[in-house]
Amino acid sequence: MPFQKSVSSKKYNSNNRVELLRSGSEYFSRLLQLIHSAKEIIHIQVYIFSDDETGRMIADALKEAANRKVAVFLLADGYASQSLSKSFIQELKSAGIRFRFFEPVFRSMHFYFGRRLHQKVIVVDLKYALVGGMNIADRYNDIHHIPAWLDFALYVEGEIVQELCTLCWKTWGRFALNLGPTLCIGSPVTFNIPEAEQCDVRMRRNDWVRRKNEISSTYVEMLRTAQSQVTILSSYFLPGKLIRKQMVLALKRGVSIRVIAAGTSDVMMAKYAERWLYDWLLRKGIELYEYQKNVLHGKIAVCDDAWATIGSYNVNNISAYASIELNLDVRNAAFSTHVRNSLEAIMVNDCIRITQEHHVKTNNIIKQFVRWLSYHFIRIVFYLFTFYFKRQHH
Repeated sequence: MPFQKSVSSKKYNSNNRVELLRSGSEYFSRLLQLIHSAKEIIHIQVYIFSDDETGRMIADALKEAANRKVAVFLLADGYASQSLSKSFIQELKSAGIRFRFFEPVFRSMHFYFGRRLHQKVIVVDLKYALVGGMNIADRYNDIHHIPAWLDFALYVEGEIVQELCTLCWKTWGRFALNLGPTLCIGSPVTFNIPEAEQCDVRMRRNDWVRRKNEISSTYVEMLRTAQSQVTILSSYFLPGKLIRKQMVLALKRGVSIRVIAAGTSDVMMAKYAERWLYDWLLRKGIELYEYQKNVLHGKIAVCDDAWATIGSYNVNNISAYASIELNLDVRNAAFSTHVRNSLEAIMVNDCIRITQEHHVKTNNIIKQFVRWLSYHFIRIVFYLFTFYFKRQHH
């Protein structure tokens, strides 16, 4: 796929405060807090918005915000959120919420061809934002004593929020040349963040139509520049040739690479394909862990206690080539150490270590064939994934 070369040295924005949030009540409590405090504008762009308990809770909060004359823009992926009923959508619009589905590059009455809106971003009042991997649905929340799928988001307040708001506005407006007036460029917002809490943050995007492969470049940069350690937590971990090459080169320099993958997956074929790659990962000397508590859906990596990346990007070719993805890179030693400690706690408390001996014991010819078949099928799907049949919304 011909990408324009990304500038990995894109400038960081320094006047920001950040916080790592986990999926479940921690994330949704913060989201509700931000919606309730909004005074001017809310942008929500998400892959899945479900008409379930969590979706209704967030929808009701957005309706209240719209009633307070807050400008609310809600953009959901037209494929992943197609189960939303016409009545649910009409309720949103009647309350004053600007709602639409994201649609890809080419479409007709029978098919879509293009890419998915896979980014998950919330922007409030040019001051606050959430960027991560969580959709608006019960499985990302702690509902009825059922723990949420494991995922992460970055809460950020500071100057980077205006960049995020501008991106949301352009995405909402389909990157038209003349989008008209925007609330993303208002009176200057000042942030009095203590120097000790300030973090360098940069926005990273993947979108092949816009010739952006910045998040892929972040992972390459991490592996190329790492001096001691890289830890990656990723659902659907199927790195392409470029990432695998950089992993090998990093290992040869003495860098320790640790990968936390799903133990239970919501896409079992992807899990089988991952396990086909385990032989390669273990043979190269990569430490491998499988998360056991429930489904792992997170996308986060940290390098050398120096910098981290968090967002919607999975380490596979769907995220690289077929989806609109959004991550934030954070350069801050204290925050990066916190991220590493959080991931290490997950390894110790919630994972099993997959060693070569363990892998051999849980393997056989039939399983290997299924995994091989899944891996090669998934590779084909990666290149066809942007095509899917349109269904009627009902």
